[in-house]
Amino acid sequence: MRTSVLLLLFLFFSLPSAAKAQQIKETKASPQDSGEDIPGLKTGTIIKKVAPKYPDKARKAGVEGIVHLHVVIAKNGSMLSVEVVSGDPLLVDAAVKAVRKWRYKPSLMNGEPVEIDTTIDVEFTLNKNP
Repeated sequence: MRTSVLLLLFLFFSLPSAAKAQQIKETKASPQDSGEDIPGLKTGTIIKKVAPKYPDKARKAGVEGIVHLHVVIAKNGSMLSVEVVSGDPLLVDAAVKAVRKWRYKPSLMNGEPVEIDTTIDVEFTLNKNP
């Protein structure tokens, strides 16, 4: 059984360079769409987050943007599938590689583990100091 759920997580990561930083975040729709109003559903929380490495080629070209991913989180909390919906080709591979390594505490429906079908938006931003 797959339950559509959008998860809310905000992640911020800094690169070693003080002059440029990478910001990566996930977004979701309104709480009504998050599965919180589905009786008996307890969505899993993320227990392992891996930050995408900002691709050098994208950084040098000044490429920023959002990579939209469709994911299925397995009953055990691992990523069952990660598919690209859209995003700059220079950023896609880094987002997919990182998200495949994420792990969640299993989501439960009436106490039983369930797969979660959701979307994750990974935003790449270069902060430029004057």
